[in-house]
Amino acid sequence: MPAVRRPLSLCALATALLLAGCTGTGDEPSPSRAPRIAVDIPRSDSDFWNSFGARLAEDRTTAADTELLPVTFSDGDVQRLIDHLGAFRRAGAKGVVIAPQDTRAAAADLDRLAAADIGVVSVDTRPESGWVYMVVRADNRAHGTKACEFLGGKLGGKGSLVVLQDSLDSLNSYERSQAFARCMQSSFPKITVHRVDTGGSTEKAAAALKELLVTDPGLDGVYLQGGSPFLEPVLTTLQARGRLVPAGRPGHLTVVSNDGTPPELAAIRTGLIDATVSQPVDLYAHYALFYAHAAATGRRFEPGPTDHGSTIVAIPNGLEDQLPATLVTRQNADDPALWGNRTLR
Repeated sequence: MPAVRRPLSLCALATALLLAGCTGTGDEPSPSRAPRIAVDIPRSDSDFWNSFGARLAEDRTTAADTELLPVTFSDGDVQRLIDHLGAFRRAGAKGVVIAPQDTRAAAADLDRLAAADIGVVSVDTRPESGWVYMVVRADNRAHGTKACEFLGGKLGGKGSLVVLQDSLDSLNSYERSQAFARCMQSSFPKITVHRVDTGGSTEKAAAALKELLVTDPGLDGVYLQGGSPFLEPVLTTLQARGRLVPAGRPGHLTVVSNDGTPPELAAIRTGLIDATVSQPVDLYAHYALFYAHAAATGRRFEPGPTDHGSTIVAIPNGLEDQLPATLVTRQNADDPALWGNRTLR
């Protein structure tokens, strides 16, 4: 997925320093050393992924008896991710955490790691092929369905809306899009749905929305599949067109987002957007390390309910722990259990 190149945030920089500070030097592991875990973070321009990195740094005691290698950032570059996977294997990692933004890529590299008895934990996204030890993600079909039901209900089953899709190379975006479309067709057939494949580009998302506000000036709703990168450019575009009207006032345009970042929750409180489906980034970080540690120490899992309120399901290329995600509106935006409302210790 293309990524907007911005200076590394203090949060992400602190993550790199914290993880690097508790790791070795990258030399070959000795039999007496603790098993190694490696982490690649896919983006450095996203509140969601910066928060994920910070949570990893905070929660590294989850894998206290393993050695954490320095974190890497692939910034949506498939080749860079593949290079990092090779480096992890050569460094002797036994558990690897990744979040591939192109879920169709790197299959051969994942199989190569599996053949070397290296457990790969994929967070938020599920590789479409290539063996994985565990996928840690929310049910993205439920994301699309929840967004559809909320948005369609707010629009009263009529009018028009736009879906700003994330990169359709991502299984997450594909599943959200398919579920949203099916829900709209079955439950709200009178709503006109404009679909924009942004390719993950914030510039394309803003440009498409700007054009649509001209061609469909009565636009009633927006669904942002990637709330973390898209929120700011979308709100800026709406403001420039005079459509950034708080909820409850005439002319308000209903906006539903995804991710549950602090800026999204703040925008819900002020009425600039109406809802988001909060992905549990804190749980993503915690269970990414949990399963990487389990892989590195030889544990195995079976499909079925877990002790942390989720369900492990079998997928064609491994297992997936499906964590619950929460629809957040003005009624529960202050819930302290939401990751976007928590501060680092």
